[in-house]
Amino acid sequence: MMASTHIKYLNSLEDADDLGKQLSSYGANVIQTPNIDKLASQGTRFDYAFASTASCSGSRSVIYTGLHTHQNGQYGLASHRHHFVTFDHIETAPYLLNQIGYRTGILGKIHVGPAAVYPWEERQESTTRDVAVIADQAKAFFQKSKTETRPFFLTVGFHDPHRDNTRGGFGNDQDDTPGTRLELAEYYNSINRLDQGVGFILENLEDSGQADSTLVIFISDNGPPFINSKTTLYDAGVRLPLIVKHPQIKSAVSQHLISYVDILPTVLDYAGHSGIVDQSKKRLGRSLIPLLGNDSTLPDWNQVFGSHTFHEVTNYWPTRFIRNRRYKYHRNLAWRLDFPFAADLYGSLSWEDIRNIDSTKGDTLIGGRKLRDYFFRPPEELYDLENDPNEVHNLVKDPEHAAILENLRGKLEEWQLRTEDPWLYRDGVSVWFVRNHLKSGLNLPDRFDFDAEHPGNKNETGFPNDVAWGTEVDWRHS
Repeated sequence: MMASTHIKYLNSLEDADDLGKQLSSYGANVIQTPNIDKLASQGTRFDYAFASTASCSGSRSVIYTGLHTHQNGQYGLASHRHHFVTFDHIETAPYLLNQIGYRTGILGKIHVGPAAVYPWEERQESTTRDVAVIADQAKAFFQKSKTETRPFFLTVGFHDPHRDNTRGGFGNDQDDTPGTRLELAEYYNSINRLDQGVGFILENLEDSGQADSTLVIFISDNGPPFINSKTTLYDAGVRLPLIVKHPQIKSAVSQHLISYVDILPTVLDYAGHSGIVDQSKKRLGRSLIPLLGNDSTLPDWNQVFGSHTFHEVTNYWPTRFIRNRRYKYHRNLAWRLDFPFAADLYGSLSWEDIRNIDSTKGDTLIGGRKLRDYFFRPPEELYDLENDPNEVHNLVKDPEHAAILENLRGKLEEWQLRTEDPWLYRDGVSVWFVRNHLKSGLNLPDRFDFDAEHPGNKNETGFPNDVAWGTEVDWRHS
């Protein structure tokens, strides 16, 4: 816990790009990932780790800032051209660790900005999928760290298993089968290359003599690059692999529900930084170190929240979710819009196959979900994950689940208030932007969307006019 302890931060936002739980250590039986499996056998494997958003830059920004995207400003994919970057005033992992004398570095994929907000001391950005090249860069970083008195914080950003710029490829060239079969084969090959790269990095860390004082975190940014997963907040998009190896703590499999907002406090805790708990009360995450090596389940790690607003700048589709051990509630704020396509998914061979299925033979399906239900979603979704793990059967209109719906809806709104979410909507407008009018007597109808057939507000139950943004609420407990 001393500031002199060395840290290695393998970041799967920058470590595994578009990797779901397709790892043999997580039960996948069609692929072997021996190096990641070895890491899992030595550390704590989290079975219920959740990204806040299933979009690359947004998810990375959550990891580095401990803030959800609607808090840190990285609303979608990093693009200086469209000014999709993190707010200038946000404190990030490299900034905070630079404060206490750490040598900070990042290799490979970065995909967040601006550079002044993410001030890694050493930046070697590249698009290479040659994992040996990345491993050699990491080796040089480790060896240089041995000659200095400063501790280090290194982020390694592999591009695998993200798609390449072709319609069905993942940076491989040895497979030649059509459509989805080709893409899955390519995807698995890419995961295999990622696994080799992780093995090279860990071997170099061991050879440097610093493994016994290094915290290793393996994490992914979002789920697989296929429709019904990436860019959605279904579990396929946000329930992801997370492995944390602490050099002095035994291995375990954790069943705690944890969020990516917990990663930064974990890193700060291990580094001995005084900012583990954010005095401004903006960061809501907690350190995972007390959970490491612990197979039992503590009572106050039973729910997580998520926040998605954009993928690409044109992919506006704001959604918020709350998930506990059994139920998942989605609030789709712009539900009247078609669900948008990410460019890499729209251009994929698998989507081409799906859209050209003969519709005269029955409903076109994406997994168990009808194609029309993928594109046209309701304002709210509620799923019983125990009986419906693929989130297909919406229970919002089921009277037997009315109390559960009301409970989760209320908790989500408490969290939106706590995090000052401008996408808390009533009557089709942001409550945040009209909050001063509420204090002046505006009656804001207590309904999600504007009703053009009944536009009046005089006889409507109003949204509370004394809403206190950013107040303390017991948002963690179920």
